[in-house]
Amino acid sequence: MEGITKIKDLNPNAKRVNVLAKVVHKGEPKEINTRYGETKHVTEAIVGDDTGIITMSLWEDQADLVEEGETIYVDNGYISLVRGHMRLNVGKYGSIKKSEEEIEEINEDLDMSAEEHERPYNRRRNSFGRRSFGRR
Repeated sequence: MEGITKIKDLNPNAKRVNVLAKVVHKGEPKEINTRYGETKHVTEAIVGDDTGIITMSLWEDQADLVEEGETIYVDNGYISLVRGHMRLNVGKYGSIKKSEEEIEEINEDLDMSAEEHERPYNRRRNSFGRRSFGRR
C-alpha cells in the first residue's frame, strides 16, 4: 500500500487518493434525490487517522463494507464538496477494503469537513445555473 494520503493533506481538488483510515462513526442511511432524478441511499461515516478526520459518503451498498472501529483502505478515492464541505468518496473506479493494518491514534481535533470551501467557479454556467450556449 504505497502512496497513502494523510487526511490532513486532502483538499477539495484531490482525486485518485489512497487513504488508510479508521471508522470513528457510521451514521444511518439517508435517501436523497440526485440531480438525475434517481433516488439513492447515502450513509455518512466519520473516518480518521493520526492527522485528522473527514466525513465519508458511502453510496448504496458501500455502507455494508465498513463498520465502526475498523480500519479501512480506500483505493482511488476522491474529494467532493457538499454545500462547501469536503467529503471523501469512492467512485466506480475505486474500492473500499478492510485493512490488516490497524490505526490506533485518531486526531479528532482537525476535522477536514468542518471548514467551508469556496466552490470553484464554473465558467460554463451563467448566474442562473443554465448553460449559456455561447450567447452573451
